[in-house]
Amino acid sequence: MDIEKIIEFDKIKEMWMKLAVTEGAKEKIRDTSCCLDETKLRKMMQDTTSGKNLMEKLGMPPLQGTGEIHEILTAAEKGSCLTPYQLERVERVLASVWRLKLYLEKGKNFQNSLAFYEENLDSLESLREEILRQIRNEEVDDYASKELAQIRKDIARCQEEMKGKAEQVMRTHKTCMADNFCTFRGGRVCVPVKKEFKLKIQGSVLDKSSTGNTLFIEPFGAAKYYEELQSLKIGEENEVYRILYTLTAMVSSEAERLREDIFYMEKLDFIFSKGKLSMDLEGVEPSLNTERKVMLRSARHPLMDINTNVPLQFEIGGDIRGIVVTGPNTGGKTVAIKTVMLNCMMAQCGLHVTCREADICMNSCYLCDIGDGQNISENLSTFSAHIKNVLEVLREADKESFVVMDELGSGTDPTEGMGIAIAILEELKKRGGLFLVTTHYPEVKEYAKKQGEILNARMTFDKETLRPTYQMVIGEAGESCALHIADRLGMPNEMLRTAVRAAYGEDALRAWNFQKEEKKPENITAGKISKRKEKKGGKELEENYHIGDSVMVYPDKKIGIVCQGVNEKGVLRVQLPGKKIWINHKRVKLHVAASKLYPKDYDFSIIFDTVENRKIRHDMDRKYTEEVIVTEETAWKKGKN
Repeated sequence: MDIEKIIEFDKIKEMWMKLAVTEGAKEKIRDTSCCLDETKLRKMMQDTTSGKNLMEKLGMPPLQGTGEIHEILTAAEKGSCLTPYQLERVERVLASVWRLKLYLEKGKNFQNSLAFYEENLDSLESLREEILRQIRNEEVDDYASKELAQIRKDIARCQEEMKGKAEQVMRTHKTCMADNFCTFRGGRVCVPVKKEFKLKIQGSVLDKSSTGNTLFIEPFGAAKYYEELQSLKIGEENEVYRILYTLTAMVSSEAERLREDIFYMEKLDFIFSKGKLSMDLEGVEPSLNTERKVMLRSARHPLMDINTNVPLQFEIGGDIRGIVVTGPNTGGKTVAIKTVMLNCMMAQCGLHVTCREADICMNSCYLCDIGDGQNISENLSTFSAHIKNVLEVLREADKESFVVMDELGSGTDPTEGMGIAIAILEELKKRGGLFLVTTHYPEVKEYAKKQGEILNARMTFDKETLRPTYQMVIGEAGESCALHIADRLGMPNEMLRTAVRAAYGEDALRAWNFQKEEKKPENITAGKISKRKEKKGGKELEENYHIGDSVMVYPDKKIGIVCQGVNEKGVLRVQLPGKKIWINHKRVKLHVAASKLYPKDYDFSIIFDTVENRKIRHDMDRKYTEEVIVTEETAWKKGKN
């Protein structure tokens, strides 16, 4: 059973790991579990508070990733020559140690206990300065030693003399050249000579062009510089390796000290990450007790938005070992029990909790059964999975455990489920631990009411707005509110009477306060069906719709414009985007009257008529014409005939 995943503590860890910088701290977060040592847990909690306080005063600590450094130190100890890149990684870690020491030194002014870790850090200034002096931009610097500086100076001189000799030849034999610049082949300087002038240039042919018309010749005088250059490069390589091996030996000799620095850096990173999480979640340090009691004031679910989350008030312990939470669906019961367990687990991992105030006991283990647990691959139904989880919980539960169970006894026949729920509560009582369960069974509420060690609690619900308020009231049993919801949503009183009578009996029915007055069903009189109303007359309908009216066409709820009024059959013509349709007046509702959209005497032919018809109509107004105006209806009838 993956408790962390069920109550979403794994998501808290994901948030927490993103706040760490070093791989070591992230790995430690991944492996974090509830601490069972009271002294150690109090130290862990104090570290979290100290880390948070220090960051609030001095800002974020200057930490550096240490992912590659362990492999680098191992390579140095084995005698491998470290590359300039690897040496720079070592220098960066040492620089981070140096900055962290300065940061912690400032923290001593506030008497912060974490600040005194500064004394355990050693920035190895001599090693860092040597690396800085001799390595730059992932290369051995020219001035790493006098010998290297002189060799590289001689190399540059030699290369210039080689190039100068080639350019001199090109100037002297300008007409023989195929191009006006020299080039290099295999590190040797060459001049591009036309094939026909090969014998005029003294030197060695090193290459030729793809066409064979150009020969690349190393001038005779430049060859001696190449030999000198090769000798200088061998000297440079030897000096570079000497410097790298010297620095590697220095790193190797300080490897243990470096590992100790990294250990404390990762430890501080882990502590500061807890402080960062507390700052992000607006957490507080809880009190810890060994008296088997939990008190949460204004507790929040750490993964929910702080602006929308409703604070939870919760208390258990002393003579009260268990709480049975009841209330409507979507009333917040599951969120409430997860909030309690999450805050308890966070506290026992040394984290601050998302409460205004909290006093939390240490628990030997956390056990839960939340969700339907249905497993198709194992052929487990909701109830089977539920019972399997419950039995596993009961096997592990003891007097120092904390158990939460959601929807106790659900997923089967209500009568049998109720019996199983009570049996589970009895067994949890015998185990002696703390437990928090949710249920809908009224018999379980009655059972809890009669028990001295168990209290009822309810999640409040606003019957007027039909919305949960997510408040837990301990000491009172809740109700599902299903009948109230049905009443508010308009279920007929006769159906409600049947439901109330079946659920609670006649006494409850007489006391029931119906939300609406009883109404007689319409259109039914003395068992006879009422006569159908007469249709509205055509004239009355014509007055309802006019050309140019904006109307809503149902059921698509599209907006159209009336282009032809209602006829004697109650049908009108509406212009929709890209088409005109005939539609019954019952499927149309007036949206905006034409009088509000267009000026008086507006010419609607501009909208509904074609350009050809408008031109013919214009000609008819001025003179006699044999042209005929063709409407869509006329064209349709003509096509039909």
